[in-house]
Amino acid sequence: MNSWIELSEERLAANFRAIQQAVGAQTSVLAVVKANAYGHGIELCSVLLARAGVPWLGVTGAREGAQVRKALAQAGLARGDQPAVLVMCGFLPDDVEAMAQHALTPVVWTPEQIGWLQGSGLAVHVEVDTGMARQGVSPGPELDGLLGDIAVAGLTLDGIFTHFCEAEVAHSPLTQTQQRRFEAAIAQVRTHALSPKWIHAGSSSTVDNPAQSSPWLLNLAGSVGARAMVRCGCALYGYCVEIEQHKNIASLTAGRGYVHPKLRASLQPVMSWKTRIVSLRHLAAGETVGYNATFTASARMHLAMIPVGYADGLRRELSGTDAHPGGWVILHRGDNSPHRAPIVGRVSMNLTMIDVTSIPGVRIGDEVVLLGDNITADDHARLAHTIPYEILCAVRAS
Repeated sequence: MNSWIELSEERLAANFRAIQQAVGAQTSVLAVVKANAYGHGIELCSVLLARAGVPWLGVTGAREGAQVRKALAQAGLARGDQPAVLVMCGFLPDDVEAMAQHALTPVVWTPEQIGWLQGSGLAVHVEVDTGMARQGVSPGPELDGLLGDIAVAGLTLDGIFTHFCEAEVAHSPLTQTQQRRFEAAIAQVRTHALSPKWIHAGSSSTVDNPAQSSPWLLNLAGSVGARAMVRCGCALYGYCVEIEQHKNIASLTAGRGYVHPKLRASLQPVMSWKTRIVSLRHLAAGETVGYNATFTASARMHLAMIPVGYADGLRRELSGTDAHPGGWVILHRGDNSPHRAPIVGRVSMNLTMIDVTSIPGVRIGDEVVLLGDNITADDHARLAHTIPYEILCAVRAS
């Protein structure tokens, strides 16, 4: 293998416990494992999270849901002991048979979806669009019509939810508007005499954001006799994006001050991504490295090559040039203390050069840490001008 991923079961379970503690015992946590568990491996993570006690898993589509059910069964978990599985990102008519076979719970928001599910006997969760303008039915006549269609189709409304588009912004007026719209949607549910078991809203950022710490969701769920739930993904794997101050924070907080995020400090990255040195070479002063000769040796250097590049998820923005230092990796040599080796030259498709001049005794086959050992997805994201979600999802062991 050119590279491989190692996961910490202990850290994954500890992160789940930290999230559960942050939301309180009265609120459940849906563990999002979609997109191959954010690059961590959906089958293994689903089993580990099920053993940790999560009541729900969230997948992208029916195919991932089937993967999860198969993995849970192979791990010895009977169907009745497995978490419920929510299909979060839509489906097509051809998916209905698989969802029924594997007892998956689809998210619905259109009359067409209800028509495809008629006769399936499945429970569904309705997504309400309160401002994301992505998935979801609008509160008002559209929601009334959809709730009526669910009853006619013989389906069970198991849950209703929304998704906040600015959860990482403290005291966001947009989030407050979305909350009011969702309250109106829940009032509509009451008029239809429907009794969903679950009311959910919020993500990892919602849990981390101190401005979202009110009992709003608990109270809303209680108004229809339902249980509150939040949907967390990135926090399970050890990351939260930074909580931002709203641009009008001074007027909005009016003397309350800013409260530090309440979850992030308790989280630990679950993934380590590693490779091995495949080649060594010396570089004379004045020689250049890689495409476009963006790095020039100022003195004699000792370089190592690793068989990982942007095709594997190591972002090109981590390249080290004459103008800007790039990313780095970690080697362990001799006394087993970590040695930081900068990336030099352009990260290419499958190969990257690192500077090992100051590290004694480097050999071909030595282990190299790309993520882990105090190199985080946040470090990569900062250099790549993106978010840790994108870094994690792009990692591909090969």
